[in-house]
Order: sequence, then C-alpha cells, then structure tokens
Amino acid sequence: MATMKLLYAPTSPFVRKVMVCAHLTGQADQIEWLPSAAHPIRRDDRIAAHNPLAKVPTLILDDGQSLYDSRVICEYLASVAGDTQLFPADAARRWQALMQQALGDGLLDAALLARYERTARPAERQWTDWYDAQLVKVEAGLTAIEAQASALALNPTIGEITLGCALGYLDFRFPELDWPARYPEAARWHGVFRTLPAMQATLPHDA
Repeated sequence: MATMKLLYAPTSPFVRKVMVCAHLTGQADQIEWLPSAAHPIRRDDRIAAHNPLAKVPTLILDDGQSLYDSRVICEYLASVAGDTQLFPADAARRWQALMQQALGDGLLDAALLARYERTARPAERQWTDWYDAQLVKVEAGLTAIEAQASALALNPTIGEITLGCALGYLDFRFPELDWPARYPEAARWHGVFRTLPAMQATLPHDA
C-alpha cells in the first residue's frame, strides 16, 4: 500500500535518483506516482501546491508534508529505511559520496540548461554561446568521472547513483555527444552499473 506520493516526470534524472534509492531501500511499492507537467516556463499548479518552486521530484508524505529536492528525498528514504549504505556514516566515505552526488547533480544541471536552450526557448532567441558553455561543464564533469571511474562501486552510495543517472541522462537526451567513445573508463563502469535491477527499473522514457 502506497504511503507516499511522488510528483514526477518520466524523463527527469532527478526523479530517477529518487526511484533508484526507493528500489534499493525496498520502498518503491510504497510510492504512488502523481502525474505532473514540470516545465522551466509553464508553472504546473499541481506541483506548486506542494512545492513553491514547482519542480520535480516532490515527495508528499502520508501526513501531507512535502519534501524536495532529490538530495533531500533520497536522504529521507535512506533514513526511514535505516540504510547506511547510500549515505555512509564513516566520514571519509560520506564526504566522497556527497561530492560525487554534487558532481553528478552539477553535470545534470548543465545538461538540462543546454536542453532547455534548444527545446524551451524560441529558435530566434537561442544563444549558442550559452549552450556551448553548458556543454563545456558537461565535458568537465565527464573528465572528472573518468578520473575516478576505477574506484566507483557497484554496491552504490548516493554518489554512484547520481553519477549513473547523469550518464544515463546523457545517453537518453544527448546521444550525439557519444561520450563513451571519449571516456572509456567511465563507459566501462556505467555499462555494468546500468544493469543493476534498480537502474533497469527506472529507465527514463518520454511520456
């Protein structure tokens, strides 16, 4: 029986982060998915009623309290489940996991801004320099992931989950980048990581 509700978009990598954590902590079947139309310009009142920023993911608890964004929701799910793997207690491992999460989230922020420039802004107003600058950040993020790929685990913390969702989003929305051809160690890790059941159960798709 669902005890939580999630305002979501099926293409959102940040929603995917949440659902991967839900699967890994055994809570996926406790979450009811609520349709929404998150958009950088058109505000969806269904989301805004629970999140003043009108962004997904937004989690609604059984007492009506709302949690947002993905970082908060993922840590909440781990806390409720008593999970110490996703957010390690050991200081060194915890800071590493949180830094990896920040890296993956930052890469995704840049990728989403680039996509919005091409899909949400009228063609006559698009700014090529802005778009290219976001992709520079994406490439810098990929370079950093490549440098640490050999140390990434398959028994994931929130760090690996976020990096896996980030790389999966590039596959989904930016296939023309062909990033695996230029970052072979990251591609090798991701090729195995994406086969985990929690990753397979949360593949992004167009509505």
